[in-house]
Amino acid sequence: MNTGSDEPAEVAVAADDMRANGVHSEQEGEPGLGSRAPEFIKARRVLHVSWQVGVFVVGLAVVVAGIIMLPLPGPGWVVIFGGMAIWATEFVWAQLVLRWTKRKVTEAAQRALDPKVRRRNIILTVLGLVIVGVLAGIYLWKFGLVMPWKIKDQ
Repeated sequence: MNTGSDEPAEVAVAADDMRANGVHSEQEGEPGLGSRAPEFIKARRVLHVSWQVGVFVVGLAVVVAGIIMLPLPGPGWVVIFGGMAIWATEFVWAQLVLRWTKRKVTEAAQRALDPKVRRRNIILTVLGLVIVGVLAGIYLWKFGLVMPWKIKDQ
């Protein structure tokens, strides 16, 4: 929510005014949007901008490390979302992205627990395993079990 001011306190005041008027956020348990920097940092403009730059650089380093881990061994997506969480401590756009992601993951989990979807997933998994088994059987029937290395020669 942009109030047209750089003062972080106005965002909280506007959110409180919305609740007082009967307008509630999507989920009341979520903390408000905005910077979570300590008050003494938010009180000084230069220090707050420096803090934001530092948070951005650290979050960027973590996100880039996660992107590098996607094709390489490592928990790429976990690290990327960790970087987003670092950004979310300071930037509203990252907080909104994380809320959207959390909502979508929750919806997907609920859909996965649906008995019809679970049955379909089990059927598709069994069908895939049968196809892989048949292909492996055809390969073994056609070419036999030949190891790619020569154990007898060693």
